[in-house]
Amino acid sequence: MPISVSYFGSTEIFSAKFENPDRENLFLSRLTYVNQILIARKFSEKLSLEILPTHIHKNLVTTASENNDLFASGIGGRYKITKRLAITAEYFHTFRNSKSTIKYNNPLSFGVDIETGGHVFQLLLSNSSIMREGGFIYGTSNDNFFEGGVHFGFNISRIFSF
Repeated sequence: MPISVSYFGSTEIFSAKFENPDRENLFLSRLTYVNQILIARKFSEKLSLEILPTHIHKNLVTTASENNDLFASGIGGRYKITKRLAITAEYFHTFRNSKSTIKYNNPLSFGVDIETGGHVFQLLLSNSSIMREGGFIYGTSNDNFFEGGVHFGFNISRIFSF
């Protein structure tokens, strides 16, 4: 099949202390819900691309002018340089409420995947220090990538077979 379509959903719990202890802070205020449709296509043995329509619902937002719901559209890709080395990129454009008083930076990341036979090492450069979708897509702590706001990330994955 030339295109694959998958659904990704998650519920996230923000566990840090609330910034405003004077407000009634409920457990439900800590929850964020993420819904994504992943539409992907492998164009060749080397090139894969995906489109990621996304909906995020935060039960607690920063200001009254912010919407609890955020829609975003992402694009990502991977290009295999060799059999064991690939470069990756991902960007999300967020569709914000025009009344928003807060300046957010859209998430942008670049990476290198190194396959060693049993493990995949991922080295990432991103403008976000948050790893969960409800955090980095929403963009509350994203920096400006092109003005030095770059963070380094590192993942290791391993597939186990029984």
